[in-house]
Amino acid sequence: MHDATVTVSGAAVTPFNRRRDGTGLRDWAASAFDAALAMSDLHRGDIDALYVASESDFFHLQLNPASVLATELGLAGVSATRCEGGGASGQLAVHAALRAVQSGAARHVAVVGVDPSASSLPGDDIRTLYGFSFDAWTDGMTGLTSTALYALSYQAFTESHTVSDSDLATVTIQNRSNACHNPGAHLGRTDSAEDIANSPVIAHPYRRLHCSPLSDGAAALILSDTSHLPTTRKSAPRVVGAGAATDHMHLGARAKPGLFSAKTRAMQRACAEADVTPSAVNYAEIYDAYAGAQLQGIAALGLSGDVIRDLRAGRFAPNGACPINLSGGLMGQGAPVGATGVAQTATCALILEGRYHPDLQPQTLPQIALADTHGGICTTSAVTLLAQGARAA
Repeated sequence: MHDATVTVSGAAVTPFNRRRDGTGLRDWAASAFDAALAMSDLHRGDIDALYVASESDFFHLQLNPASVLATELGLAGVSATRCEGGGASGQLAVHAALRAVQSGAARHVAVVGVDPSASSLPGDDIRTLYGFSFDAWTDGMTGLTSTALYALSYQAFTESHTVSDSDLATVTIQNRSNACHNPGAHLGRTDSAEDIANSPVIAHPYRRLHCSPLSDGAAALILSDTSHLPTTRKSAPRVVGAGAATDHMHLGARAKPGLFSAKTRAMQRACAEADVTPSAVNYAEIYDAYAGAQLQGIAALGLSGDVIRDLRAGRFAPNGACPINLSGGLMGQGAPVGATGVAQTATCALILEGRYHPDLQPQTLPQIALADTHGGICTTSAVTLLAQGARAA
């Protein structure tokens, strides 16, 4: 392996929302890619490969989006690969691009995540499709929903963690409040705990306001071999570790269905590559499809020895020791599935470089940031660790 030092030379996220302006995934992908390329101080001809994250052909009716986007982005001639792993699709594309640069197969790689998860189909149809992203035979075709499965897993989590409704409210309020300062967020809100408690029950204990919205949008990254970067970008954040893992598809087959064991294994692999421990992380974007999933994720990733105690103490708040989801997370920023993991990595890179939205940018730059996603009920997990200041390869 060439083992190049890999830098996030460019990063961009389009607004996440429900598009009603006649634009589509090609427009959003081009907008994100052009912005990331401009930040990188590279040219289109410098890009050697393209990795596209997109969860479902049903959303955009395009069976080969990577090749289509290679043409649309002016990258005809490069290798183009589509990556898919449910909610983890974006992070898996980041990992594929990372390995291509580390191996020496490419110097500069574009990663684009994009999905029209809100506007392409009626909401009920999209929720049905999400049921098929589990085991279509035993789950999706029986009408079982993702919310119900997440709720079952969270109920099992509460058997070993003393969690209250107010803790779920804290996560919800914090993420959506952060989103109010993110101009590209889908669902910035200032709901009270009472508002949350009065919203409709979807699957106990989850109410509507505990859930992330369906969103449209795109995000892009340029990952580069640091030795081939212009001087202006050599000190940009590095990708220092990546890990992925799986768990049993069915909750009933897991020894502890409330624990995101795949996330623990993925984090262990990423930390081993980065030569750090989870305690080194001082910023994180956590996959919060539901409020309780964020708590399960924090615990599984090893970011806290007592997640509920630390939540109540404000450790994960914007001014805490380890802020989480300053973007607003899926609950606030939104969740176009293929774009989610790419956007998380972009957010971490921008924060490490001090280039994030002014009202959300920490005054003291974090040293290590974590981008975390999963597909299914953490059936497939993928995490990426980023660090300050690139070193020459």
